[in-house]
Amino acid sequence: MKAPKIYIIGIGPGHEKYLTTEALAALNHCEVIIGYKRYLQLINQTIEGKTLISSGMMQERERAESAFERAESGLATAVVSSGDAGVYGMAPLLLEMKKERRSVVELEIIPGISSLFAAAALFGAPLGHDFCVLSLSDLLTPWTTIENRIEAAAKGDFVTAVYNPASKERYWQLLRLKEVFLKCRKAETPVGIARQVGRSDQELRIVQLKDLKAEDADMLSILIIGNSQTESIDKQLLTPRGYATKYNNMPKKKGKVGRRIMKESFSLIRKQLQGADHMDAETLWASLYAIHTTADFSLAPLIEVQANSIRQLHAWLTQNASTHIVCDSEMAAAGIRKGVLAPHNIHLHCYISHPEVIEKAENKNITRAQAALHKAAEIHPDALYVFGNAPTGLRELIKLSRKGLMKPSGIIAAPVGFVNVLESKLELKHGLPATNKIIIKGNRGGSNLAATLVNAILSWDQAEAFNPGEGM
Repeated sequence: MKAPKIYIIGIGPGHEKYLTTEALAALNHCEVIIGYKRYLQLINQTIEGKTLISSGMMQERERAESAFERAESGLATAVVSSGDAGVYGMAPLLLEMKKERRSVVELEIIPGISSLFAAAALFGAPLGHDFCVLSLSDLLTPWTTIENRIEAAAKGDFVTAVYNPASKERYWQLLRLKEVFLKCRKAETPVGIARQVGRSDQELRIVQLKDLKAEDADMLSILIIGNSQTESIDKQLLTPRGYATKYNNMPKKKGKVGRRIMKESFSLIRKQLQGADHMDAETLWASLYAIHTTADFSLAPLIEVQANSIRQLHAWLTQNASTHIVCDSEMAAAGIRKGVLAPHNIHLHCYISHPEVIEKAENKNITRAQAALHKAAEIHPDALYVFGNAPTGLRELIKLSRKGLMKPSGIIAAPVGFVNVLESKLELKHGLPATNKIIIKGNRGGSNLAATLVNAILSWDQAEAFNPGEGM
């Protein structure tokens, strides 16, 4: 013997044309149809000849109990809801009662076209992006909970559908929603008001949020409040999904994918970087590169760019016949973009593993960084020097420069650690005040930061166009 069953059927917003094929089949199968009397009237031709059990508002539990009693007696039973039975409808209540009663009755939920989707179609395409649905009825939900949800919807820039917006006794709730939304949305935000959707006396209006009134809506209305992108065009609402800007305007298809991603990353960093509007252009450009490399916004206050250093070093590297960059570690050298070096005849060097350097460090009892600096100073006294490892090489450069034995065109000072790191950076700042330089203040630094600051210099001509990644 088959288990008894209740069909929980969404009949759509009103007209019988909104009934799905599955809903029609279930209604035809059932002997008993239970529902709110207005809903049964909407489908009276479809259910002619059936046993009908109807009741009024706020008698949902009685209807559910009747359904279980009829089904348990062996009758094929349907409970109908307008729209979709799972959206503010009878499906949740019947599932709860099945649990309460420990009933063996099987529940089958037949989906229906909700009033929201029917209204959205009538208005055009207001739900083209993320949306949420709220009910302003506080019969079953405390107002404090509803208001929290209103605030979340407004702040989240969701297109927001509103069921049960107002009644004769409830008017201030809609006005409170308006107040909350106006804190986050433009006053001109379009609002679609649909009343009696799918029925003979259907009404559609579009107003601006600032003009929304409590008397504009009732319990037979549904509102659709646009998000920050929603437009009212020719009596229709459009919330763009983003296809046009993402695929049709195609600026991002130009150039390599890595560079496009980097540009998008820089844009996101720029929006989140506190104090960005007050930074000079060179410090901002260096900060964007540093944060992109490390995902660490706390680096920005530590980046000290001597005035015009990036501009002058870019010109020196790209406008001279041949220039040199010397790194204190192979890791720093590896991070510098080679694609921009060759076209400008820029030569990259790291002497840390040179046999003469290793021998000199052992014989003189000095660090390899110091020995490498001596080797580089003999060959390239005017190079751009890049430090991202220990501070001993940087201190040696300062000493030789102050003695007049070398004159670097610029210095990237990002040694990292605890012993003599802070001191080396202060020695550079005050010991070679006229030299172009970028310093990562404090104990922070590293080869990756040193390399990315060189890349910032190499791409300086792209800063105004906000197009990072030169040489990728």
